[in-house]
Amino acid sequence: MTYYFETYGCQMNTAESAALALVCKERGWTEADDPLKAGLVLINTCSVRLTAETRVLGRIAHYTGLKKKHKLMLTLVIAGCMAQRLGEKLKVKYPLVDYVMGTFARSNFPLILEAVEKREKVNFDINEKAVFSFSDSHYEEGFKNGSTFRSFIPIMHGCNNYCSYCIVPYVRGREVSRDPQHIASEIRLVGEKGVREITLLGQNVNSYFWQKDNTDFAALLKLVAIETQKSGIKWVRFLSANPGNFSSATIEVLAANKVFCRHIHLPVQHGCDNMLKVMNRGYSTAHFLKLVREIRAIMPEITISTDILVGFPGETEDDVLKTLDLMEEVRFLYSYMYHFNPREGTKAYDLGDRISENVKRERLSRVIMLQQKHTQELLKARIGNTEIVLIEGISRKNADELITRTEKDEMVAVPGPKSLIGSFGKLTLSYLKGNTFRAKELS
Repeated sequence: MTYYFETYGCQMNTAESAALALVCKERGWTEADDPLKAGLVLINTCSVRLTAETRVLGRIAHYTGLKKKHKLMLTLVIAGCMAQRLGEKLKVKYPLVDYVMGTFARSNFPLILEAVEKREKVNFDINEKAVFSFSDSHYEEGFKNGSTFRSFIPIMHGCNNYCSYCIVPYVRGREVSRDPQHIASEIRLVGEKGVREITLLGQNVNSYFWQKDNTDFAALLKLVAIETQKSGIKWVRFLSANPGNFSSATIEVLAANKVFCRHIHLPVQHGCDNMLKVMNRGYSTAHFLKLVREIRAIMPEITISTDILVGFPGETEDDVLKTLDLMEEVRFLYSYMYHFNPREGTKAYDLGDRISENVKRERLSRVIMLQQKHTQELLKARIGNTEIVLIEGISRKNADELITRTEKDEMVAVPGPKSLIGSFGKLTLSYLKGNTFRAKELS
């Protein structure tokens, strides 16, 4: 039996697809290199942006069209957040979809595989609200959406914040933290597989809390630092941190342990307190700026990236200027910048005082231009520095070049052989081409 996965959205989806692929492997299934050669196609979906759902709907239409036209004996499974949000509506719109498996129904995946093997059909409640359970492992050697030298390790799931624009709490549920000993076990497992970098994942990663022994995020990071020393893992990252939950204890642990990469993604979303309040972010700009100063005081070499949302209902020109002022003060290395698109089911969906599309695009363009300016200035100031890099792959533009990444999350292209992929090297940042550094040689 063969399977083929398409994964959209966040790193959590990538990790969960890897865990589902392991279930297939354990039953003796093999991964197909072409969906037309697969007995089962699974699309792991995202609901955070409307554009993500639109893209997935196109892929569902593509596969159901193939099934109808070629009469393929293909089992089509729609999984993930969009499956959780739309449920049976997907099967009504696309009758040739065989299974809709939401985020709380992943435990039914082995039943689906068994039914395919027996050429039968299994029924289950896609809206089952069982307690979310973590897979034992989220690593698969050679998994096409990942790599053999990096691994994502989920540590918590869900979110309790209910930001007014965000669909995540409705499709992922409330926060559930993973047993720290299970996290440590997975770190040892991937270390034995030769993984050199891990990323700890959670929808609100730094709100992690294991009640049985009162392990908070800072305490977990101490455990992670100990386990990585034993395992040979050299770099640790984490996504995504909420500024309102970022503690001084966490900052101290990060500073004391060099295994944690000197880069933090810290989504601010907006530079106006009124907008942050309407968004239900739970912190002020003063809190955010104080946090940034505290982080940089103890780790001055660190780089910080962020998310910025403009065009939220009720946003004024003065609010936009405050966001630009905050950007000027912090000077993020890069930002994920987007304008508001209403998501049905969120509180912001029903807010009045909508901003026109033209105004949203104009405001976003100003944010993008300022961020591009900061990115270029920060990167140019680093030319001439010598850095340790993790070699990630071959350049798409030049087969003789390798693409590498610094611990500060900067990309560097350098000549070198494919055999070095997955190892660490040292280089000097020679010059910039766009936002990618160039180096002359790798040692």
